[in-house]
Amino acid sequence: MTTLLPRGAERSRPVRSWVRSTPGTHLWLLVIALTSLVIQLSTRDLEHFLLHRNSSNIHELTKHPVQALFTSAFWIENPSSLLLYLVLFEVVHGTVERWLGTLRWLCTVVVGHVVATLISQEYVLWSIQNQHLPKRLAHAMSHVVDIGVSYGLAASAGILVYRLPHPWRWLYLVGLAVFFGVPLATGGTFTDLGHVTALVIGLACWPLTRDVPTRNPVAPNDRAGHSG
Repeated sequence: MTTLLPRGAERSRPVRSWVRSTPGTHLWLLVIALTSLVIQLSTRDLEHFLLHRNSSNIHELTKHPVQALFTSAFWIENPSSLLLYLVLFEVVHGTVERWLGTLRWLCTVVVGHVVATLISQEYVLWSIQNQHLPKRLAHAMSHVVDIGVSYGLAASAGILVYRLPHPWRWLYLVGLAVFFGVPLATGGTFTDLGHVTALVIGLACWPLTRDVPTRNPVAPNDRAGHSG
């Protein structure tokens, strides 16, 4: 009886196979681990500088928008959250990258991160300009720490809907809507707006799920026949 294996899979080394099939997820995790270590070892003043300098807030977006959008995706404010992000990256990003391939996954994440950041910060700017915020908060909000990987995760979580079979797809979608939508609907912050925006972007990336290349099956006998 012939057993079919995914291309590149190593049955005896499932962890290695998983990591090799999701390089973007694990490279991103590695960078976040390194920046979290830097934050953990920094003085309070240096930590304050690094978090604000790498934020995608109004001040940084105005001065150097491309750099702010890029670097903000590689820092988390609380290094103690690294373990949680490790789990979320493996479950969400890893699954999507292995399914769609690195390029399509990266496209979803980048668009989600960038668009969600710009819309959420545009909302902050609008609130300041229309005096919906007290003057004493206007300066603070324009320099607020806005870093992290949650927008990218929300986008990946959104596109992951199309990977699930019915009826689990609809249950998962309802769960996402409740998890991200309730905080926004009950007086949420600009971050909550960013999460919902990123989720919608992920859902809108449905065309990327079409014609996903299938992994070529390889029979053990064929592998053995080419090993010599």
